[in-house]
Amino acid sequence: MINTKFSTIFFSLLMMLQFHVKAQNSYEIPQDVKRILFLGNSITYSGQYVSYIDVYLTLQYPDRDIEIINVGLPSETVSGLSEHGHADGKFPRPDLHERLKRILEQTKPDLIFSCYGMNDGIYLPFDEERFQRYKDGINWLNQEVLKNGTPIVHITPPIYDGRKGEAYSNVLDIYADWIISKRYTDGWKVIDIHWPMKKYLEDQRLSNDDFYLAKDGVHPNDTGHWIMAKQLLLYLGEDEVSKANGIEEVVSQFHHGVAIWKLVEERQKIMKDAWLTSIGHQRPGMNVGLAFGEALDKTEMLRKQIRNLQKN
Repeated sequence: MINTKFSTIFFSLLMMLQFHVKAQNSYEIPQDVKRILFLGNSITYSGQYVSYIDVYLTLQYPDRDIEIINVGLPSETVSGLSEHGHADGKFPRPDLHERLKRILEQTKPDLIFSCYGMNDGIYLPFDEERFQRYKDGINWLNQEVLKNGTPIVHITPPIYDGRKGEAYSNVLDIYADWIISKRYTDGWKVIDIHWPMKKYLEDQRLSNDDFYLAKDGVHPNDTGHWIMAKQLLLYLGEDEVSKANGIEEVVSQFHHGVAIWKLVEERQKIMKDAWLTSIGHQRPGMNVGLAFGEALDKTEMLRKQIRNLQKN
């Protein structure tokens, strides 16, 4: 028989550990936060997971009127690295160092979510020097944002499908683990999307060997973006999404939810190009989008449509 005193102490320690883990892995958006910024590369620019977060907050908290800004830039790194012959030699990878100051000055965010790593190992096997460049870049980003007086939440990189290259899949495993470790070594706010995506992919392939989350190994499909968004929402304490298989299930529970989702997506598409052009960047081939003032007018019309649907 287990000693009763030992059992009581063990149970108490277990409850304390569970509380500590929950505290480490949850974050409540402060009430004074009005503008949330998403930084990242092409996965963030593609923007499904950003739109899912936007529509959820719009539907769940209609009175908060939170603005979600997406300034993800395809090909970008925070490490400053670029592989030889990137984009067939047309241009090197853009570097966040070049534009971060302008981003912060123009968007004036109250909270930042950042997702880098996919491009930062430049699709080569693990190398300590490249890893150090990535760590230096993330540390620099964290420092610059905090100097600006803005809280930042770091997101682990999505997975690289091992079937496209086991070596680079392992690189991102290492990068993700390092960011997760910053929760405990430096008290950073960190959301892990990497390992949930990896587990989901492995579980699905047990019954369907052809299943994938990213056809090219890099850019997640809608299911992959939902897994990303779900982990963000769970981190924000929105436990009701835990069993949802997609954003459709979530928005359909709200009156006019699907219609509002489409309007939010349209708003996101308009504003991300307007923001990128207004801020400026060094990535050729991007959509110029609407002039910033015109984009604001368009999105104000969309906002009114959303509000009208929420009232009816």
